[in-house]
Amino acid sequence: MIETAQPERARLFLDLHRGPRILLLANAWDAVSARLFAEEGLPAIATTSAGVAFSLGFPDGERTPFPEMVAAIERIVRAVRIPVSADIESGFGQTPKEVGENVRTVLQAGAVGVNLEDGTGNQADPLTPISLHAERIRAAREAAASAGLAVVVNARTDVFLDSVGPPETRFDETVARANAYRHAGADCLFVPGVTDVSTIERLVRAIEGPLNVLAGVQSPPLSELERVGVARVSLGSGPIRATLGLLRRITRELQDGGTYRALTEGAFSYREANELFERS
Repeated sequence: MIETAQPERARLFLDLHRGPRILLLANAWDAVSARLFAEEGLPAIATTSAGVAFSLGFPDGERTPFPEMVAAIERIVRAVRIPVSADIESGFGQTPKEVGENVRTVLQAGAVGVNLEDGTGNQADPLTPISLHAERIRAAREAAASAGLAVVVNARTDVFLDSVGPPETRFDETVARANAYRHAGADCLFVPGVTDVSTIERLVRAIEGPLNVLAGVQSPPLSELERVGVARVSLGSGPIRATLGLLRRITRELQDGGTYRALTEGAFSYREANELFERS
């Protein structure tokens, strides 16, 4: 069980965004993935909405029933002693008030941060209006304060991720959105979908708060991201997708050749896996 109060853990999490080292934030989808990341020495973790959804039998995109999402977040929080930030997509609500209420519920489950995105999932209208997303962020802060809790808001804009608008407009649109969200109360600004180091460095200089980027196959190394001033790097759904890839390799090797290399190479022993939870 976590021994420190929620506001204290939130302050610790916020401090991790201020350096001097870049914050590597692995994204867990259940208790065992969370415990493994914590045992490997990460100072904080986040959840992945996609990973939680997949593990519960739903597609991503706020199609997991919210109570089930909260229950999964609570299990993850209980599995570790480090701060946990919850990815709740665009807030699982139609109005800022509903988003605020959902944020309060997640914080009461033990999370210290939330990820709120402005992507809509609608190709015809891919981004939430800036003013509405800013209101969601303000509602999140107000809901936390009214409950005597603290929250670290990571405001995500999907301009680059969803290739919104002509390429030459995306940088300015991203900066405008990120800075509006910062002024509304966001603590960190998340810009997934950008991998060019020169563009990332320009974003660091233009955005008025800590920058979070998403790691991927084309991303610069952590040392390079740290050098240009990135505060936080998330793995997103990468770890669960890598795990699914391993499970597919195991199955195909067994079916095609009847051998066990993918099953055994690098695998935990039963004892190692069991000890993850015996050391509670």
